[in-house]
Amino acid sequence: MNAPSTTPEASTAGAPPQPSGRPARRVRQFRELGVLLAVVLLIAATWLYNPGFLSTQGVRDLFLGATVLAVLAVGQALVLITKNVDLSVGSVMGLSAFGTGALFVALPGLPVPVAMLAGILIGLACGLVNGLLVTTAQVPALVVTLGTLYAYRGFGHWWADGGQVNATDMPAAFLLLGRVSVLGVPLPAAIAIVVVAAVGFYLANYRSGRELYAIGSDADAARLSGIPSGRRIILAFAVNGALAGLAGVLFAARYGTVDSTVGSGMELQVVAAAVVGGVAIAGGVGTVYGAALGAVLLTTITAALPIWQINPFWHQAVVGTLILAAIGLDRLLALRTARKLRGGGARGA
Repeated sequence: MNAPSTTPEASTAGAPPQPSGRPARRVRQFRELGVLLAVVLLIAATWLYNPGFLSTQGVRDLFLGATVLAVLAVGQALVLITKNVDLSVGSVMGLSAFGTGALFVALPGLPVPVAMLAGILIGLACGLVNGLLVTTAQVPALVVTLGTLYAYRGFGHWWADGGQVNATDMPAAFLLLGRVSVLGVPLPAAIAIVVVAAVGFYLANYRSGRELYAIGSDADAARLSGIPSGRRIILAFAVNGALAGLAGVLFAARYGTVDSTVGSGMELQVVAAAVVGGVAIAGGVGTVYGAALGAVLLTTITAALPIWQINPFWHQAVVGTLILAAIGLDRLLALRTARKLRGGGARGA
């Protein structure tokens, strides 16, 4: 049974030593504060250029625009922390979104919570398949999830058979989820905030959460210290799949029309959001808070560029530049932290 540790930064009992002291912690905080500052500056500059950007509807659109990507980025962060990657999240999201809508068509009287749970379970099943394939077949996650990306997408096309589910096929109570607000925050965005907080708390306070960092930092050392690496990696993929399913449900509730193309191309945006938010592609470093901030930054850029009358082509160029900068900064900060840790050890010897 998992038990809370004494402090968020406490090392896992029995886990290999992690570079999670003050230098590494300051690095992570610096990265996340940097992304937050970039979001604030971009919003402020766009608002000064066009005050309508922060109108009531504009703020609502910003919240809703970041919701799905933030939920997906949180799940992806879990997988990246273990030094893996899941390229199938867009397909899983699309499959869950269409599956939720198809259930309402097949069973018109189905309670909304049951349909939502079914959509999440579809994602959970896909995530479990990914995790089992990665751990049992010992094939790199990049290869496995590239294959399941096409497999899940192909199954979705077969299921939809060229059709789509429209808003008229879904109950009004379900569609209302995409429109109501809680304390001024759209309900889907409130759900995303709860997801970020819950997963962040788990990673910081529970042994199994800290073990994900140990696996990503040094899988062999983690295994030798008694950490059940296979089970932990499966857990990360399963939670990631469930969150992709939740993102699909939220997408269906907001837009009301779903088909087999939902989520196409999202996988690269999701990885980009996590990496820009400070989750290292090499594993063992990052937080879900940073991943969520990365998602907010990317969606804010998407919303701001048309207002600045900038060609949409530059959106891809900006995102690519941010990814390269994030990877370069990760490498630089990792080298500096390693030098500090070695220097501290030498002085204390």
